[in-house]
Amino acid sequence: MATRVLVCLLVAFILIGDSLAVTLSSKLIHRFSDEAKAFRVSRNGEPPGSWPRWRSMEYYQLLASSDLQLQKMKLGPQYQLLFPSEGSKTMSFGNDFGWLHYMWIDIGTPNISFLVALDTGSDLLWVPCDCIQCAPLSAGYYNSLDRDLSEYRPSESSTSKHVNCSHELCELGPNCKSLKQPCPYIVNYYSENTSSSGLLVEDILYLASSNDHTSKNLVHAPVIIGCGRKQSGGYLDGVAPDGLLGLGLGDISVPSFLAKAGLIRNSFSMCFNEDDSGRIFFGDQGFATQQSTPFLPLDGKYITYMVGVQSCCIGNSCLKQTSFQAQIDSGTSFTFLPDEVYKKVTAEFERQVNSTRLSTKGFLWDYCYEASSERLLSIPSVVLMFAPNNSFVVRNPTFLFYDNQGVSRFCLAIQRAEGNFGIIGQNFMMGYRIVFDRENLKLGWSRSNCQDLSDGKAMPLTPPAHDRPENPLPTNEQQSTPTGRAVAPAVAGRAPSKPSSASPLLSAPHFLRMRLLPLLLLICLFLSAI
Repeated sequence: MATRVLVCLLVAFILIGDSLAVTLSSKLIHRFSDEAKAFRVSRNGEPPGSWPRWRSMEYYQLLASSDLQLQKMKLGPQYQLLFPSEGSKTMSFGNDFGWLHYMWIDIGTPNISFLVALDTGSDLLWVPCDCIQCAPLSAGYYNSLDRDLSEYRPSESSTSKHVNCSHELCELGPNCKSLKQPCPYIVNYYSENTSSSGLLVEDILYLASSNDHTSKNLVHAPVIIGCGRKQSGGYLDGVAPDGLLGLGLGDISVPSFLAKAGLIRNSFSMCFNEDDSGRIFFGDQGFATQQSTPFLPLDGKYITYMVGVQSCCIGNSCLKQTSFQAQIDSGTSFTFLPDEVYKKVTAEFERQVNSTRLSTKGFLWDYCYEASSERLLSIPSVVLMFAPNNSFVVRNPTFLFYDNQGVSRFCLAIQRAEGNFGIIGQNFMMGYRIVFDRENLKLGWSRSNCQDLSDGKAMPLTPPAHDRPENPLPTNEQQSTPTGRAVAPAVAGRAPSKPSSASPLLSAPHFLRMRLLPLLLLICLFLSAI
């Protein structure tokens, strides 16, 4: 009997030893340890100015703040959707305000309204403030306004607080003479000599949500705001005279603050309609059936909404060697393509369009044509193919000019970009609900008439029938490359992910051994009792 028990125990120990072979370990590092500090130095070049002294009051405050944020993340977002307190609607005023989309937001206590431009190409929310050099704010200066624009004064807001140079989001902190002085900022934009500069402040942004009874709940969200004391370039010539709402991936953007506070999912959607109206919703992740493409990193970091275009299709021709990377930028009115892609796209459009080309002197675009109702109907389509083989049909790739008789001419609203990257501007986003899913690092889109989602009704998982994506590419018989060789239509889909070789999951044999071990020990105990 002793021999049987000994053999039984020996087998059990072998199983235990084999099971322990799959144990994984990882070193834990405290967020404020010397090792963590060294990592920050190696990654950013210098330690943050606000690195707390061990066991100081600031040390415990930062730990408590971090714990609170983690708890909010675990509990899930407080709201399905949020939108500015004055409504989710956006609007474009055409040439008066640089063809961008704008919306009213409320800031400070008491609240003041600002008409801000929507810009996914930058991060900071700034408004004219304690102005040294700002655009005119009188409604009489503009053709489209029925009320004056506003100027923000932090000293008059009871909820305003200066952001010090020691703050982790103060990029110019190392240039400050003292870490306690107000943090300066300067943002330079793509347009020539266009910038905003001033001081960073923290204040309340007023948002609204809707419950099942369609009553609005006001949400007070602390955000960092640029007190824009001095603007230059386009910001003095009619573009964003009352401020700009940066919606980028940076930590200082409004979507980042809302997500980190646990108010919403880390995502938002924008929709622009052809009647110059639109919508924006924070927390919106779109339809489950929407098409999507992943965001791409730049130099290993996700710093902007960059996507990969696999090819461009004009009419029934999908052009070779027209792949490029592009930024999705609502703050750019029109679309820019890299030089080589621009040449191929415009040449193919010119070949297919059945209209007389006109002189483009004094126009933004190089390819403009005479218009008639018949010719407008025959404008070739423009389709962008995104990875992984998802198609994006540009609803209106042209810009129309009108006279007393109607449409007099049209232009292909594409410009030549400087450098290797393109910009997909606001004009290409028309007619779509564009979802910036920052949580899953992907761009989503579905056809939309920019309906209001703030009525409190449950959001459907699929778009309405009339909003379902059309098959944007020609059939087998119609689709061809410029050489005339037929190609199969693209099919949207995603390959199943492969399990990682470093996966900590137990393999089947190890799993069985772990399950059999308790049973074997019971048998050993039974034998010892006989």
